Amino acid sequence: MQIGQFNFATSASDVSRSVERSAELRRSAQALEAGFLSEMLKHAGLEEMNGAFGGGVGEEQFASFLRDEQAKRMVTAGGIGLAETIFNALEAREANDVE
Repeated sequence: MQIGQFNFATSASDVSRSVERSAELRRSAQALEAGFLSEMLKHAGLEEMNGAFGGGVGEEQFASFLRDEQAKRMVTAGGIGLAETIFNALEAREANDVE
């Protein structure tokens, strides 16, 4: 039965799928923000180290792993709000596709 904009025939499995889809969209949005932050860290020059432990082939090869992990941690700590904006846009787009 549908009254106005509300559909009361929603089953528990529909709600579960909706919750899972929201979680998937949030993870995707956070991954995009982490990728963005990783690129910003790269261009900010945070990969370059000087001194006794800086430089060399190892640093060049593994600096991206460090940057990516730092970016993921930044997103986990709240990030810059980009993930939330992307998430809201994805949810709105999906809601429009369903209607």
